[in-house]
Amino acid sequence: MKNRLLILTLCLLPVLLAEGGQAMASEGRLRERLRERMADKMSEQADDNGEHEFSGVINAEANTCAEQNQKVEAIKKRGRMARLAEGPVPDLANVKYGSHPLQALDVFKARGGGVAAAPVIVMVHGGGWCVGDKSMKGVTANKVARWTAKGFVFVSVNYPMVMDGLDALAQADEIAQATAYIQQHTHEWGGDGRRVILMGHSAGAHLVSLVNADASIRQRAVVKPLLGTVSLDSGAVDVPRQMPDVIPALTIRYREAFGTEEATWVKASPHHQLDQSAAPWLGVCSTTRPDDPCGQAHSYAEKSRSLGVMADVLALPKGHGALNSELGQPGAYTDKVEKFMASLDPLVAARLGL
Repeated sequence: MKNRLLILTLCLLPVLLAEGGQAMASEGRLRERLRERMADKMSEQADDNGEHEFSGVINAEANTCAEQNQKVEAIKKRGRMARLAEGPVPDLANVKYGSHPLQALDVFKARGGGVAAAPVIVMVHGGGWCVGDKSMKGVTANKVARWTAKGFVFVSVNYPMVMDGLDALAQADEIAQATAYIQQHTHEWGGDGRRVILMGHSAGAHLVSLVNADASIRQRAVVKPLLGTVSLDSGAVDVPRQMPDVIPALTIRYREAFGTEEATWVKASPHHQLDQSAAPWLGVCSTTRPDDPCGQAHSYAEKSRSLGVMADVLALPKGHGALNSELGQPGAYTDKVEKFMASLDPLVAARLGL
């Protein structure tokens, strides 16, 4: 962290001196301008990297959800950094699916695709089951631009988290509740509740995978059949397998999300709750992570196929954040995800031009 700040300082100092001229001659003003520039630069890099939506720097330093939350609040107070991280403006903002302040979703309506009701993509942000927000640029920008233009409704979901008293299993119930609400109301936004695809990144990928895998979670919320699920680099597809191998900086937060008993890990594990009622699943995973998310993804896909449920793995040499923020950009990565999506439904395939 200190080395990174030093490098940024050395890189930005000549620019600041050139820009400032006589107006920046005083040492105090120079330091202030330098801090602003460094903050903006770090925010841009954090957003590009997409590390848990807010910043890889935050995640490297925080140990508990409370500490993570404090750092996020500090970031929010820097107005310029917050603006850099904001995604596109939704057509409908903060639509409530429950009474809690975080039981809210943003709706981006379809921009094309014809007269038929639009398929719906439901996006769940990550953030270690602790932080994150539905409006973040890395969560929405490229996905909204890509898929609303192709005739999809895109919905980004907030949900209560550990700081609100909910562990990971309870958070999956929240996502199921949001999904059921979307299925019931999406016709009001031009969507088709029979054609819903779940998508999530990081902790959000775990949550959508668990909702997809566990029939009891879907039944409690009265979730109707799903078309499929896209999991973007979850490190908790197999929770009992993951817990002994959690990255050290994240150990406490995983314990806050999943507890310390293997029996509770099993209940919150998509791999262990998977049955024949699950929808098709695509596990996108990073080959550069040290905790082997691809191994978990392959095991899940193998079990799913053994149950007669389509599943596949897309392993890529991309960073954890890039798998979120770059999805929707033109290129091979987006094409491969869309190929999976097209396999789920003829109308989806038609909207994607496949």
